[in-house]
Amino acid sequence: MLVDSHCHLDCIDLSEFDNNFDALIQKAYNAGVEHMLCVSINLDRYPEMLEKVRGFPCISVSAGMHPMADPDKKLSIDYLTQLAVDDKVVAIGETGLDYYYNEGDPEYQRQRFRGHIQVANQLNKPLIVHTRDAGDDTLAILSEEKADLCGGVIHCFTETQAFANQALEMGLMISFSGIVTFRNADALREIAKTIPDDRLLIETDSPYLAPMPYRGKQNQPAYVQQVAETLAKIRNTSVEHIAEISRNNFYRLFKGISINSGCED
Repeated sequence: MLVDSHCHLDCIDLSEFDNNFDALIQKAYNAGVEHMLCVSINLDRYPEMLEKVRGFPCISVSAGMHPMADPDKKLSIDYLTQLAVDDKVVAIGETGLDYYYNEGDPEYQRQRFRGHIQVANQLNKPLIVHTRDAGDDTLAILSEEKADLCGGVIHCFTETQAFANQALEMGLMISFSGIVTFRNADALREIAKTIPDDRLLIETDSPYLAPMPYRGKQNQPAYVQQVAETLAKIRNTSVEHIAEISRNNFYRLFKGISINSGCED
């Protein structure tokens, strides 16, 4: 069975599922996905997200603010902590730094990133880290705030080999999304060959970044199979092996999840 270690189920357009959230989850289960981590990006919408997935034992959640969300809003560490103590919450984030679209001073991102790490260390829950065009600052803050204590994952990895090596030295995991299947992702596939078996995760980042052959369409957890197939090919192993190691790593990292908490057919 597969796990989707990072998706945004509350952001998926359900029109192709007859506006039936259960149908989306059932399609994932039918594709061999036993568990999904629904990742928070906006704390204002967090209660609605949690309500949507709370009744599904095969879905866990995180609590946090995407680095580009609500730039004028300060992070309340007390509020984030209050949300994150819920047993349904197995991770803090997604958090991190994104300078790709930044036109001003990104200090607000750095401060919020530090706050997330502090909450993660306080609650001993792992981080979900987003980084784009901010590799040096991301690594520096992770080190300064002692993110090695709580652990975590660099999600949707698109950084360099040097970044990967430093993240691994900190004890972090590396997660690959549908980007690894893209035709122009040769450099990323070379990096994906080097990640140790015990540090590898796979994800969809649904509804974004649909893998080949679905690129350009809405992504969904069922498509994590394509990520596993590509990694199996470039790492010269079987899809079953990729599924097994990524599944084991997922449950080891996100310790609050019961291994038997999959969806029922």
